[in-house]
Amino acid sequence: MIVIGNTLVSEEILGNFFVCDLEKCKGACCVEGDLGAPLEKSELKHLEQIFEKVKAYLSAEGIQAIEQQGFYIRDFEGDFSTPTVNGKECAYAVYDGSGTLKCGIELAYQDGKIKFRKPVSCHLYPVRVKKYKGFTAVNYDRWHICDPACVLGTELGVPLYQFLKEALIRKFGKAWYAQLVSNVEKEKNRAT
Repeated sequence: MIVIGNTLVSEEILGNFFVCDLEKCKGACCVEGDLGAPLEKSELKHLEQIFEKVKAYLSAEGIQAIEQQGFYIRDFEGDFSTPTVNGKECAYAVYDGSGTLKCGIELAYQDGKIKFRKPVSCHLYPVRVKKYKGFTAVNYDRWHICDPACVLGTELGVPLYQFLKEALIRKFGKAWYAQLVSNVEKEKNRAT
């Protein structure tokens, strides 16, 4: 583990390669699992504020799920997450013409309709952040659905922490990310 401020960062984030390969995984992270996307409390108001602008990007089933369940739900652990369509894909996800799930929130963001990109947990995936008393754990959530991303990342030589640079900076800030990179450089220098 690497300690940066009050975060403990798994070395797996530094030592593994990763680049999302949507053509192969088809956005499986938006549909697999027990719940929708984890949400931070600060994101709840954003989902309420952006819904009318994002609605045009969502499927009829997604809109219906949101209207029935709410913009977000409180899950069985007491945390917040996005609602799902019939217990499957995130209600904010939409299938494109090739059958790939994409985030309706992010599509609206890319079109300049909103300023909120998407939940930070989605932006960070496959990294998961968990707060504990006194520290925050930053871990790599290795899952078979991302095997194509590991292959592509290895082929391209892109470490996971570099692939997620923008998301890690969004979550923890530029100084935190610079410290992470500094730790990586120190480890490389020790190895040579």
